[in-house]
Amino acid sequence: QVQLVESGGGLVQAGGSLRLSCVVSGSIVSIYTMGWYRQAPGKERELVADISSGGNTNYVDSVKGRFTISRDNAKRTVYLQMNSLKPEDTAVYYCNAGLRRSYIGPSEVYWGQGTQVTVSS
Repeated sequence: QVQLVESGGGLVQAGGSLRLSCVVSGSIVSIYTMGWYRQAPGKERELVADISSGGNTNYVDSVKGRFTISRDNAKRTVYLQMNSLKPEDTAVYYCNAGLRRSYIGPSEVYWGQGTQVTVSS
């Protein structure tokens, strides 16, 4: 059974930093693009950043220059380093990965369970 397990959320003051991690467990043969999304109360889930298997990255404008996404393919892990956090970054953060469980099966998208990030002013 494939699972994505996030860690690293918490409560931090404005201007502080947090590092989120998400590890993929289970039997898989390939991991493609991995990403971080967030959903604040009353708002739709939005893409924060993603990274391709080759390391190309993409960020939403509101986090450019403050957040950095990276991945360790050997560890099947994607990270989100969040610096200069603002109250408006408060949300549940979800990781997401496109992957293939077998060479003959389809590629699928899996989601983590979410981790709460709260930034106090």
